[in-house]
Amino acid sequence: MTKNSRERFTKKLLVEGADDQHVVWALCKRDSVDETFDIIDCKGIENLFDQIPVRLKQSEIDTIGIIVDADADISVRWNRLRAILIECGFNIPELLPNSGLVHKEAGGITIGIWIMPNNNLSGMLEDFISFLVPDGDILMPLVEENLNNIEKEKINKYKLIHKSKAKIHSWLAIQEDPGTPLGLSITKRYLTKEGEICEYFVNWLKTVFEN
Repeated sequence: MTKNSRERFTKKLLVEGADDQHVVWALCKRDSVDETFDIIDCKGIENLFDQIPVRLKQSEIDTIGIIVDADADISVRWNRLRAILIECGFNIPELLPNSGLVHKEAGGITIGIWIMPNNNLSGMLEDFISFLVPDGDILMPLVEENLNNIEKEKINKYKLIHKSKAKIHSWLAIQEDPGTPLGLSITKRYLTKEGEICEYFVNWLKTVFEN
C-alpha cells in the first residue's frame, strides 16, 4: 500500500489511474486494511491490460489484484480481463461474483478482480464514490437537479456516460474546501457513509491481500 515509487511487497494491486490509487489508500487507512501490497498506477486501462501478463511472469509476485472501471458495458470489461487471464493459464470462472473475484489455483498466484462500481453495474470509480455520500446530504439533490436541467437544455459539455464524474466533482466543488480530490475527500470525511458496497469492497481487499 506504499506511496513510495519503489515497490516493496510481493502483492500488487493494479489500478487505472491516480484517483483509484488515492481512493484505495484512503479507504485502507479508514478501515484498517493491513499494509501488505503495492498499489500500481498503470496510467490507463490499456497499460493495465498490458501489465497483467508481465506481472504474472515475475517470480517474486504471489498476489495480483485488479481494479478497473466497467464504463459503458461491464460484460465487455469482464470478458477482456477473463480472456487475458485464461491466456495466461488461469481457470477463471465465467461469471464475476457480486462480491468481487478472488481466485487461487493450487500452488499458484492469487488473482483478485473488482470492477467499479460494484461488479454488477456499468459505471466507474465516481459511481462508487457516490455511494459514500452521507445519507440526508442536502447538497447532492441540488447538484443532481442542476445537472438534469443542463442536460434538458442540451448545453452539457460532458458525455452522459461521464455524468457521475460531473456529479461527484460538482458536489466536491461546494464543500468546505472546494475541489478536494477523491481520496482526500474520504480522509477529510466529506464522504463518510459506510454502506454495503463499500463494505463488500473493503472485505474484497482484505480477502485478496491479507490471507
